[in-house]
Amino acid sequence: MGISLVKGGNLSLTKAAPGLTKVLVGLGWDARTTTGDKFDLDASALGCAASGTVVSNDYFIFFNQTRSPEGAIEHLGDNRTGEGAGDDEVVAVDLSSAPAQLDKVVFLASIYDAETTGITFGQVRNAYIRVVNAADNSELARYDLSEDASIETAMVFGELYRNGADWKFRAIGQGYSSGLAGIAKDYGVNL
Repeated sequence: MGISLVKGGNLSLTKAAPGLTKVLVGLGWDARTTTGDKFDLDASALGCAASGTVVSNDYFIFFNQTRSPEGAIEHLGDNRTGEGAGDDEVVAVDLSSAPAQLDKVVFLASIYDAETTGITFGQVRNAYIRVVNAADNSELARYDLSEDASIETAMVFGELYRNGADWKFRAIGQGYSSGLAGIAKDYGVNL
């Protein structure tokens, strides 16, 4: 079991797992059973430069663009139902092949077609993000999002970031009522 983080908390991954070269970042969630509405959440990753914006649009990783140019960030598949135990969607990050300009990787989830369906994160429960050492499948860090996000349609769950030679993970839990487009705009993605 990894370190359980609170919002804003961080952990040095390279100190927790010396020799760490690749992580799997799992995002999970369940639909609230009270509404009965079916919906699809999509995990995405944004590869950012030191400026805080994406290196380029090629670093907006999601179900239609699953790999960064050098393959350091890879989305491992779209789960359209969120059903079943464990991670619903996973993004692999190869820290050893991350280019020098890649300063951080931001992980988010958005509700697909939220504008039409009216679904918000208020109808999502048990949302979490976790970081796993790909070498031995040991969980290094976990953040359970417990806040009620009644109007948000997208949420930044957490981020991996460089701190000198180390890689760290920070729990964020920042909701956006402007959906994926709002997050993309804040991080410099041209949609």
